[in-house]
Amino acid sequence: MHLRFRQLQAFHAIIETGTVTSAASLLGISQPAISNLLNQLEQQTRFKLFERIKGRLIATPEARLLFEEIDTVVRGFDHVTQAVLDLQNKQAGQLQVASQHSMSFGFMPKLISRFAKDRPDMTISFQSQYSAKIQEWVMSGLFEIGVCEMPILSDGLNVFPITVETRIAMPEASPLTQHEVLTPALLDGVPFIVMGPDHMTHRRTREVFHTAGIPLKTKVHSHLFKNLLSFVKEGMGVSILDPFVLDFDSGDGFVSRPFRPEIMMEMAVITSRTRPLSAIGQDFLKLLKAELEPYQAEV
Repeated sequence: MHLRFRQLQAFHAIIETGTVTSAASLLGISQPAISNLLNQLEQQTRFKLFERIKGRLIATPEARLLFEEIDTVVRGFDHVTQAVLDLQNKQAGQLQVASQHSMSFGFMPKLISRFAKDRPDMTISFQSQYSAKIQEWVMSGLFEIGVCEMPILSDGLNVFPITVETRIAMPEASPLTQHEVLTPALLDGVPFIVMGPDHMTHRRTREVFHTAGIPLKTKVHSHLFKNLLSFVKEGMGVSILDPFVLDFDSGDGFVSRPFRPEIMMEMAVITSRTRPLSAIGQDFLKLLKAELEPYQAEV
């Protein structure tokens, strides 16, 4: 015996809705088509599925037993169909994003939350890490999209570069807040809170002060922009920071100003060259690049 799924689906719909008319409406086919499918099923099973009593279809005991057996199968198929529709409509799937630390405290959670609002069944995998590790993760397929600092260490990545201008943060009670723009001359003798010596912002700050003939007074070294900003709030000194940690910090206790000459920071959005992006990934990448556009400095 070779039962067709459409026959079982029609039978299931009649049991669920109670009438051939309602079953036809549910499945989007005509009433004669439903009746034909039901007749085929009765012929193949060799038992009667419904009795018509006072104009109503009443399921036979055999039909009730059959319904119990196929209910999970039909509902499972409907679930798969809905999942496909959700994927086509980009309502489901998984978003896999990794970013360097400064974006992870405000910019990226807000953007992902906004993106997820119309995708209730989408799952999200988000992680912050150092830039070299993010590149490794995207290369290996653990994450579809990454945002990292330069340099790019592999030629197996698609790279969408962005250059941002850093600003200088100072305690809100600092007399330096009276200046609209800060320079090495104005910061002579002021303690600095800096990233490690190999970080581009630290190197470039040293170069700017060296060119100006003014010694850079470093007081605190740390490894995250968020940590640097915390020390600024505690009144320990000033710091050169990227706009993401400054613009998305929810607390007070600091003021930021432009610094001249400008200190730029090169970053990149990355994806794998060897793995195609999911539909969800493509949509998020488009949104991410649009949101980063205002931060792109004129170089």
